[in-house]
Amino acid sequence: MGTRRGYSSRGTGLDWRGRLGAVGDGAVIEDGVRIFHPENVRIGAGAYVGHDAIIDGYHEGSVAIGDGSWIGPMAFLHGAGGLRIGRRVGIGPRVTILTSEHGPGEPGSAVLDLPLALAKVVVGDGADVGAGAVILPGAAVGEGAIVGAGAVVRGAIPAGSVAVGVPARVLRAR
Repeated sequence: MGTRRGYSSRGTGLDWRGRLGAVGDGAVIEDGVRIFHPENVRIGAGAYVGHDAIIDGYHEGSVAIGDGSWIGPMAFLHGAGGLRIGRRVGIGPRVTILTSEHGPGEPGSAVLDLPLALAKVVVGDGADVGAGAVILPGAAVGEGAIVGAGAVVRGAIPAGSVAVGVPARVLRAR
């Protein structure tokens, strides 16, 4: 088992204390990170948020990032339907996690005019989501699961499994 270490800033870092819903001791938020509705965002102790990531707590939603988790540069985390990222989770660069989508409507109507359907996303403790993966509304990535780079996840990925592809399919157990 590897040695657990804290994360450090590769720039000046940003101090969001007092503006976020909560931020734990030793959390690092890099330069260029944009956080919308920060009052609805909680970042755990020792967590890391990489350069140019976007976190949207949404006006009625929430984003919770667990202790010791690592959010890669340019990740996009959307919390309209609720997003919970567990402890010691790796979220790769450019990962997109969505918690809303437009619902069905009349044929010929503009998609932008359709109502939003919200659905919570959960990424379990110790999981890893590879670079460029997309996690869609309502998805659940089980504890210790690995989602391969570029995969698109809709539905559930069981704990301890490895899932790859578009759409993501379980390849094997870890």
